[in-house]
Amino acid sequence: MKLADTPITQHQFEGIEFFLKRDDQLHSHFTGNKARKFMALLEQPLHEITTLISYGSAQSNAMFSLSALAAIKSWQFEFYVDHMPDWLIANPKGNYRAALDLGAKIHVVNEPKLHPSQYIEQIRQPNEHCLVVPEGGRFEHAEHGIAQLAREILSWTRFEAGQTFTVALPSGTGTTALYLHKHLSPHGIEVITCPVVGGAEYLKQQFADLGETSFPTVLELPTKHHFGKLYKPDYLTWLALEEQTHIEFDLLYDPMMWQCLQYWYPDNQDKTLIYIHQGGLLGNESMLPRYERKYGVLSAEIE
Repeated sequence: MKLADTPITQHQFEGIEFFLKRDDQLHSHFTGNKARKFMALLEQPLHEITTLISYGSAQSNAMFSLSALAAIKSWQFEFYVDHMPDWLIANPKGNYRAALDLGAKIHVVNEPKLHPSQYIEQIRQPNEHCLVVPEGGRFEHAEHGIAQLAREILSWTRFEAGQTFTVALPSGTGTTALYLHKHLSPHGIEVITCPVVGGAEYLKQQFADLGETSFPTVLELPTKHHFGKLYKPDYLTWLALEEQTHIEFDLLYDPMMWQCLQYWYPDNQDKTLIYIHQGGLLGNESMLPRYERKYGVLSAEIE
């Protein structure tokens, strides 16, 4: 299983020269930041564990990777969601379909006053044979694999002397950006990110909850984004990314970060940009039809 040492390729998007860390080329079940976050769990024996438990959305990238982890470890896997669209139950797609194929037991929490994490703690009540992973892999175990990613970046930059590097990636929980910042900032490499879920203050609270005190730089768009809502500029940005780089990106997270970078770039043209591919391409299986239903099949023209 390839879970490290992905290549770095050179590209241009809307006049921005950048290098791309190809974490989409990690193992198909552990692409992108989920591979990095869950590396420690994959490598540890954890003989006492028989059941893996987590929670989040019905199209979570983490759900799919954790279902693969459980299958490899011969564990049961339970995943809890606060709602499940009827159309998805009738026509499984994307991460939901793939997780079911790997044996995941996906439960809808029918307790309106309880968040899935509270339901797990109060009703499910895991015992010593259960391993509970917070939503999106926001836990300290994630640092192990993300530190490996930082080492790979540092190793590559040593052959590109005389440049000022900036590493960019979007954030859900912010875990990957936070630990990259922790391991790259001592070497003079800035990490920049944007909050795809919630706003900047919410993301900074997520950072603080992991016990760190030094944070990556947070960029925001001039207008508020609501997670999971369909925005035409996101759709057009995603289409243009593929047209100009010949690489498929994640449709949920990457478009917002690239729009932020277009605001950031004019004042930072002296910096060499390294973008971390987020993986998560299986989620496009469900996101793209939603965009096409709302906006039609569009060409890749940035408005």
